[in-house]
Amino acid sequence: MTYKGIIFDMDGVLFQTEHFYYQRRADFLATKGLSVAHLNPAIFVGGRVNQVWKLVLQDDYANWDIPALEAAYKTYKEARPTPYQDCVSSDAAKVLAGLTERGMKLALASNTDRDEIERALTEAGIRSYFSHIFSGTECRACKPDPEIYEKASAALGCAKSDILVIEDSPKGIEAGKAAGLTVWAIRDQEFGLDQSQADDFLDQLGDLLPKL
Repeated sequence: MTYKGIIFDMDGVLFQTEHFYYQRRADFLATKGLSVAHLNPAIFVGGRVNQVWKLVLQDDYANWDIPALEAAYKTYKEARPTPYQDCVSSDAAKVLAGLTERGMKLALASNTDRDEIERALTEAGIRSYFSHIFSGTECRACKPDPEIYEKASAALGCAKSDILVIEDSPKGIEAGKAAGLTVWAIRDQEFGLDQSQADDFLDQLGDLLPKL
């Protein structure tokens, strides 16, 4: 199969940020007297913390002002920015350059905030490879809702059968499949993620070019 367009997820695919995100969330929650020790780290992968407040707070959920908690977490994150240059996959630039040389259209679809996506790609020197960028925060709902992949595939202007999605998280894989797209997953080797919905697998990002 020769694909004409590829849509990449960001975290866990182009950037290995999940450990940093998890620790930052845990450190923030500790300042509020909260813990994530009772939760499997896998539930955070590919998602946003606002998707798991009920799991974090459990029976105490109704006693918290969630918008205020969200605002406090946003401020906390801004003071502790993600070190994207240190987290970018060593194969990212080579893979993206190789795909571009083959004439493939590239888009990015991530649950991450738009300004963070732009900063990550710019700091890593790979922004120019993407003709379209989509953030889940600009959609009706984040992954696993398929809207972000519906928008990205439409923007690429290819038939869905000609588009490949590269993902890692169960939420992202579900979103891509629900949008009617072929999804390959970067094989998880540490979180125990359920990637069973993926159509195929890559052991690492660098395997993409030889496999196409």
